[in-house]
Amino acid sequence: MLSILKHTVFARLFAAQVVALLGTGLLTVALALLAYEIAGDRAGTVLGTALTLKMVAYVVLSPVLAAALAHLPRKAVLVGADLIRAGVALALPFIDSIWQIYGLIFVLQAASASFTPAFQATIPDVLTDEADYTNALSLSRLAYDLENLLSPTIAGILLLVISYSMLFIGTVAGFLISALLILSVSLPARADVVQRPFRQRLTRGTFIYLATPRLRGLLALNMAVAAVIAFVLVDTVVLVRGRFGGGERDVAMVMAAFGAGSMAAALALPRVLQRLADRVVMLTGASGLVLLGFGYSAVLYAGGQSWGLLLAVWAAMGLCNSAVMTPSGRLLRRSAHEEDRPAIFTAQFALSHACWLMAYPAAGWLGPWLGLEATLMVLAMIAAGSVVLAMWVWPRRIADAIEHTHPDLPADHPHIKAHGGARQHSHPVIIDDEHLHWPSQG
Repeated sequence: MLSILKHTVFARLFAAQVVALLGTGLLTVALALLAYEIAGDRAGTVLGTALTLKMVAYVVLSPVLAAALAHLPRKAVLVGADLIRAGVALALPFIDSIWQIYGLIFVLQAASASFTPAFQATIPDVLTDEADYTNALSLSRLAYDLENLLSPTIAGILLLVISYSMLFIGTVAGFLISALLILSVSLPARADVVQRPFRQRLTRGTFIYLATPRLRGLLALNMAVAAVIAFVLVDTVVLVRGRFGGGERDVAMVMAAFGAGSMAAALALPRVLQRLADRVVMLTGASGLVLLGFGYSAVLYAGGQSWGLLLAVWAAMGLCNSAVMTPSGRLLRRSAHEEDRPAIFTAQFALSHACWLMAYPAAGWLGPWLGLEATLMVLAMIAAGSVVLAMWVWPRRIADAIEHTHPDLPADHPHIKAHGGARQHSHPVIIDDEHLHWPSQG
């Protein structure tokens, strides 16, 4: 897997991702401390609202920004977003009211909503070989997991010698270094695209996404993952401190187990995906989340409080989460032409975060009302329904090359000429201007 770092352009882009993630991790800790200083006991409400604003920015603004910035060079978009995020992080230590937190966080997340899909869509253009791209996806997954594990530790060490406000400087440095690394490489130019009205640019990614069976399945699997993993992210602290009587270190240990499971899957997936189809791996991972959710809910109902079992279940959930999410980039890469990749990665970004926007409140609000056992049971039921839906909308037997007819295209159309003048022909289907609907037969 690490051999992919010999590719100079990808190596620098990956380094940019790592330093930006580290800066974001420091920001998370610093923001929590800033919220407590300004709002006191209401800090939890402030942070919860900030997270909600983050999801709203991701869901609502990412398609709008992608459509508005589609004509700009991708390097300008990426570097500009990094500079905006650095500017926001630089301003955060100087604020003194809650509304300013909300405003600046919304701006920062709006910049991230343009950066992340554009960055993700750039990688398959840099790494054209699918095996290399698979290794890159696994390496990216490892970076996210390591950031979750290391950022709090690094922040804790730094807080021994500096004030929390100085952590924002680390965030600024992370975004600026990311911008410099992106500036240092030559990125593939955007593919030549048909000039479309803004409304078409706004909806094209979602249209292609929802018209493609494998991506409809991916959306259902996004919901399955969000349902169960939202419980892990929201309710672990309640479970560990309330049921087990643990402390902050115990919470960190349980989340570390989750991250370790995710990293183990990321390390194994490049070889696994050489032998098994993406659909098999992803449905297996999602089904594993469902079984683990139902199983651990039953354990909680029975009053079980095994510390070892909790660590094992959380590690298994991390593994299943990675098994679903890591291959998703491969599906997106196969489902759009180069010129439509930014739009389809943006659609995945927005639609997947829409799932989280529903799952987070459910995990947070159902806990105090129904109890942890019933909450996990309900979320596992949602995940189970989502897995069944994924199996239905993403059938197992879809031919690579599907026979179909183009009665509406003129005889001299380039697509007809490319297939020997035959209106009826077969080839792997990608939704585009010549294929507005998925063929129903083939």
